[in-house]
Amino acid sequence: MSETSSEVVIRDDQASHRYVAEIDGNRVGMAVYHLRDGRHFFVHTEVDAEHERQGIGTRLVQEALDDVRDRGGRVVPICPLFAAYIKSHKEYDTIVDHEIMNRLEGKGPA
Repeated sequence: MSETSSEVVIRDDQASHRYVAEIDGNRVGMAVYHLRDGRHFFVHTEVDAEHERQGIGTRLVQEALDDVRDRGGRVVPICPLFAAYIKSHKEYDTIVDHEIMNRLEGKGPA
């Protein structure tokens, strides 16, 4: 992943199925996903309390979405932070698997 400031680094820890935000090699946040058939089901995002309100959660979401898009993948934003981010950044709507989202929301065939 990329480093967009001198402190925070976002990377995909594929073995643990999470994107991790690190400062000086220490984890300060993460976005957990399940990978199924090329789809990243983002289920939970958290940032350590001492690092809240510094934009780390937003960076996690943006960089994870950019990475999935760059790899040609799809996303299922179950995590409310991912869903809200995509809703306000329409450029990511093209990588959302709306068929699965509709099923999960009870709007389509099971």
